[in-house]
Parts: sequence; C-alpha cells; structure tokens
Amino acid sequence: MSRIVKDIHPEVVARTARRCRERGILIPTYAQMRDPARIPEAIRARLAGVGLWDVHPANLFRITWKNDPATGAFHGPNHLEIPPSITGVRARIVGLVGKFFPTGAHKVGAAFSCLVPRLVGGAFDPERHKAVWPSTGNYCRGGAFDSVILGCTPVAVLPENMSRERFAWLREIGSEIIATPGSESNVKEIYDKCWELKRDPVHVVFNQFEEFGNPIWHYNVTGPALAELFQGLQQPGARLAAFVSATGSAGTLAAGDHLKKHHGSRTVAAEALQCPTLLCNGFGEHRIEGIGDKHVPWVHNVRNTDAVAAVDDEDCMRIFRLFNEPEGRKELRAAGVDETTLDRLPLLGISGICNLLAAIKTAKFWELDERDVILTVFTDSAAMYGSRLEELAAERGPFGALDAARTLAGSLERQAPDHFRELGHAGRKAIHNLKYFTWVEQQGKSARDLDAQWDPDYWGELFEDEVEHFERLIEAFNREVGG
Repeated sequence: MSRIVKDIHPEVVARTARRCRERGILIPTYAQMRDPARIPEAIRARLAGVGLWDVHPANLFRITWKNDPATGAFHGPNHLEIPPSITGVRARIVGLVGKFFPTGAHKVGAAFSCLVPRLVGGAFDPERHKAVWPSTGNYCRGGAFDSVILGCTPVAVLPENMSRERFAWLREIGSEIIATPGSESNVKEIYDKCWELKRDPVHVVFNQFEEFGNPIWHYNVTGPALAELFQGLQQPGARLAAFVSATGSAGTLAAGDHLKKHHGSRTVAAEALQCPTLLCNGFGEHRIEGIGDKHVPWVHNVRNTDAVAAVDDEDCMRIFRLFNEPEGRKELRAAGVDETTLDRLPLLGISGICNLLAAIKTAKFWELDERDVILTVFTDSAAMYGSRLEELAAERGPFGALDAARTLAGSLERQAPDHFRELGHAGRKAIHNLKYFTWVEQQGKSARDLDAQWDPDYWGELFEDEVEHFERLIEAFNREVGG
C-alpha cells in the first residue's frame, strides 16, 4: 500500500485519461526517465520535431539527464568536469548539467514527481483544480510547464525579488503569479501565502519542501545518472568520495542516498554562509538563488548527511562574472583553462557555482587526491541570470582585468575548507530536531511523524517502495489513455 497515494478516485482518473487522450498526452515512467532507451520508438520519432523547451506533450519524455540538445535524441548523462586549473584541487569535480531539461533546469523532474502520483490516482483533477507551486524560482517553472501541458492552471508563488527572467517566462507560459515579500531568503512568506490559498479547495499545493515525490525522483533518476557518470569516467582505482549539493528543498540530496547505498560515498549539504541554518542554526539573507534557507525541509534525510558546507554568496557572484564576462575569460585562459571548458562555463548558474565551491571545500577538508571523484549538480545555467549580470555591472561598474585577477585568486584559488563541519551522530540529530520548529509548530506535522523520520527504514521504504506504486499507477493510466 502506498504511503503517498492512499486513495484512488476512478471517476477522476477516467476523466483525466480522456482529457490526456484528446491532447495526445502519455506519462513517462521513472524507468523511462532513468533510461530513455525504454521510451517507445513512436514517441522518440515525435520528439525529433519538437524543440527542447517547447510546451509540448512529447517533452514530458525529455524529463531526463540524457537529452542531446544538438539532435533531440538521447545520450549519456549531460555533464561537465571542472579542471584543476579552475578548482585548484587534485580531486576530480564533475557535475550533471541541468540546462538541457525542458525549462532549462532539473526542477521540472521534481515537479513532475510531485504532480503525477496525484494525477494518475485521481487526487488531482485538472478540470477542477489549480496546481500551486511554491518556489524560489526553478521549481515553479517546472511545475508551470507540467501544468500547462496538462491543460490546467498553474499558480507560481515566489519572492518578488527573484530574477526578472523567472517572472518573464512564467508570464509567457500563462501562469498565474503571486509575488511574496522579500527574496531568496523569505521562504516562510511563501508558506504563509500557501496557507491562504488552501482555504479555497480549488487550489492544490505541491510544496517541494514536504512533498516526497521530490526526493523520490532524485533518488530514482538523478542518483542513477550520477552513478552512470562515475562509472563512465574510466579511471582505474577511482573512488567516489562525495556527493555535494546545496540544500534547497533537499530533494537533490536524495541522490546522495542512492550513491551512499551503492557506492559508499559521503553526502555534503551546502548552504549560504549569510544564512547558515544547518551549520550553526543561523539566519539571514543571501543571493544564491534557488537554494532556500532558514529551515530544514521535511523531505531531508538528515541522518544520511555527512557534512555541511557554507559558501559565501559574494564568492558566487564574483565567480559568476568571472565565468561570463570577457575579462574573466581572458584571465582564466591565461591561467591555463582550455577553450572548450571556457565555452561551457555558462552552463553553471549561481547555485551551480555554489555547488562547485562546496565541492572544492570538500576536497580540501578531506585532503582528497587524484583517485577521488566528487560529484555534484549544476542545476541551471547562466541563461537564467542575465539580468543579474546587468545589475552587477550597474552597481559595481565594468568587470575589469583587476577584478578578474582578484576573483581568480581570492574566490577560487584561496577557497578554504572553512565553514565546513563534519557531522557525527549528535550533529545530525541536532539538525534533524530543527525540523520541529517549522513542521510541527507551524505546518501541522506531528512529533510522532518527526520521530519516525529518524529510522533509516523510513527512507528506504519511501525511496524504493513508493516508486513501484507510482510505476504501476502510471502504466495503468497510460493503458486507459490508450498508449
């Protein structure tokens, strides 16, 4: 019995299946997202004429790390290795690239995984409900994309000071937008707005911070993609030392659970130094868009987290300019960075740079060497943040040669293993207990629910058993659609 899809509503399922049949919609399985070779040939033929970011039903089958942006087909996991000429460490740092998902960010997968179990079980009715996507940016993009394909109304709830690109795209796709006070650091204001929206039963809130579909997708899709990436490095004697990811909604960290089980690697959670909630119960505001803060997500398996790294948002902003401005490229070229890598550095958005810096800290803290591989995720790209470059230029002036040299030396070469804490049992339990103040006191969870999460079996059953229920429901739904 599923712990997530507790009730099936056959009349809603039948109505939704008819709607999907009329719109030419089939739902991909998790197995197909993990391995696109399982996608039927007829669907792959349809994809040949569909743009990567087009709002088209076939693009649901491009919710995978393996899109080939050049041909529209599929290949191995999209990735980028950051060379020692940039990282300054001996360990290899390799990240999955999120730009080549529909919408340009991997959050479309997490959104899919929160919506689809309710859709195919009948708890969400696209003819009656509006899908509410609380987010600091990319998650509501993914949710809006999924919703519009299904012909239902998305409602994006995000802070008013997020990048202009996010709002422009949401308006273009036809999403309702609710801009809450503040910026990246104001997650509670998003939650408060969602409580208001819940008063009207037309709204179904898909809160990525508590919806288990989020980490289930990453455990079953991102985790295997990372494992395949590691195995494809063909480095004799290689050791998978760590997986590093900004906390955010904590969904991506579940990929670390997969790697820990199958490769024995460690998991490092990163956050902004300006808001060091996990590091020292801190608070504040920061500029690393998309990584959340000031609370521990309900879906975070804290017991599997081995270390916490806090990254200075000023370093992220400076390196963002270094990677994307002419003088920055010139400085990197002089430092020995090859042209192919230079051309691909815009594949890292601001949170991707945060993950890179946390990986450098990880390599230095544990004194890793050439045999060690650190895996991470470059969640989105510089394409999401062109307005931030404009704002930085207006605020600070042109990024000149001296700025580039200072950034390379100060923000990269001198990136230290400070603000890094290795967690023992007591440290993990302390972070786990922080969930109480958000989820029990504010969001209606029980202390018994919180205690249950300390049991490792809780997460194993959730990540591995639930997906089997989801797969059966998706397959039954597609049969009713007629696929």
